[in-house]
Amino acid sequence: TRPAPLTPEEKAAARANPSLARGLYAIAIGLRPEGTREWNYATNLHDKGGMDDRALLAAADFACQREVWDRCINTSERTKGVVDVDQRFPMPFHDTVLRKSQDIGLDPAYVYGLIRQESRFIMDARSGVGASGLMQVMPATARWTARKIGLTDFSPNQINDRETNITIGTNYLKLALDDFDGSMALAAAAYNAGPGRPRNWRNGPVLDAAIWAENVPFSETRDYVKKVLANTTNYAAIISGRPQSLKERLGRIGPRDAAEPEPNKDLP
Repeated sequence: TRPAPLTPEEKAAARANPSLARGLYAIAIGLRPEGTREWNYATNLHDKGGMDDRALLAAADFACQREVWDRCINTSERTKGVVDVDQRFPMPFHDTVLRKSQDIGLDPAYVYGLIRQESRFIMDARSGVGASGLMQVMPATARWTARKIGLTDFSPNQINDRETNITIGTNYLKLALDDFDGSMALAAAAYNAGPGRPRNWRNGPVLDAAIWAENVPFSETRDYVKKVLANTTNYAAIISGRPQSLKERLGRIGPRDAAEPEPNKDLP
């Protein structure tokens, strides 16, 4: 059940909170770590026990309106008695994501599920290992994918451009998905840990992917696969307006059919 709409007074109280305003301002001028700490102080620590659910929803709404999507999502996820699905699973860059996904036959819910986990929709996100942008693409992977899809004018400094990042990321994800027989769980594992490892991890008995995921030997990848597929199922429900089955979306995983062609060995 959706929570009752925020009142003008609740929204005004969030906008008037000086700590929330400072946090968003710091993020806007490029001081994301400092801004995040300021924001978290306001929502978690200023009052004993943190903000109540209604104040958290109002703070999340404030961040959503400013398009600071990570604060929007993380703040809304802290509510205990109510769930605002639109705040927890926003769909920024909607036209671009849908167009790029549909052009190559990729489920946009899967793309949104992956972006939400990779970057929380932070345009300039950069990981400790050098992955960049919304879809956290590594430079070498970006160059390989650009060549593969015929993007002749690509240069590494374009990877933080929204259109280019989504183009590269969605095409790589589609190549990985095709390489793993359409298994979203295996393709997500490849996106996180590289394709070589899940090629080995699938060599065992045929299992429900939910069981397979729990046995992924890397804790980061195990958590990643579960979260991406859970996100995907939620986004599919939002986009389609119909109930979705996480188990059905996960499917089953087993060894590659020996009669099929060898996988794309140069997939980075």
